[in-house]
Amino acid sequence: MNQAHLDLLVSNGWREILSGYILPFAFGQRGFSDLGVDVLEIGPGPGTTTDLLRPEVDMLTAIEVDPDLAGSLSRRLAGTNVTVVEGDATSMPFETARFSGAMTFTMLHHVPTIELQNQLLAETLRVLRPGGLFVASDSSASDDLAALHIDDIYNPVDPSTLVDRLTTIGFSDVDVDTNEFGWRCHARCPV
Repeated sequence: MNQAHLDLLVSNGWREILSGYILPFAFGQRGFSDLGVDVLEIGPGPGTTTDLLRPEVDMLTAIEVDPDLAGSLSRRLAGTNVTVVEGDATSMPFETARFSGAMTFTMLHHVPTIELQNQLLAETLRVLRPGGLFVASDSSASDDLAALHIDDIYNPVDPSTLVDRLTTIGFSDVDVDTNEFGWRCHARCPV
């Protein structure tokens, strides 16, 4: 991520947008308890979402590809219910059916190709327990967001493709919703 993007992600304004708008939209009528007790967060970046989510779940594992961000987050959250793993979510170092739930917020647009996005989604399915819930959300494509990603990866997800992509990968009960700013989806690992 470029510095302007990182500065935004650690700002109080972004924290307020996450807590007041993005997370409530992402979860909809579902509660955090639907995720179960051993939850995976994919792509926490500097950890603003992690800070908001960790009081809501028993155990949270965050996988972050950027070594500097992973190291900083790991040090900051040492001794809490969060385990930070430096790793690539397209090839996760976790055993199959490890997690009761998984989530990712405003991150999938940083995955450079549709093929790698699909590989990340397939890995998410692999590490979910049968019946496990996957919650994801991201922004809609816009010129303003493209400008924020100068010298950075920006590959927005077309929400109209998500039901087909997720069911082809093997998820069940896929539900996608959009608003003027973004999209969210819920999907389950089949029982």
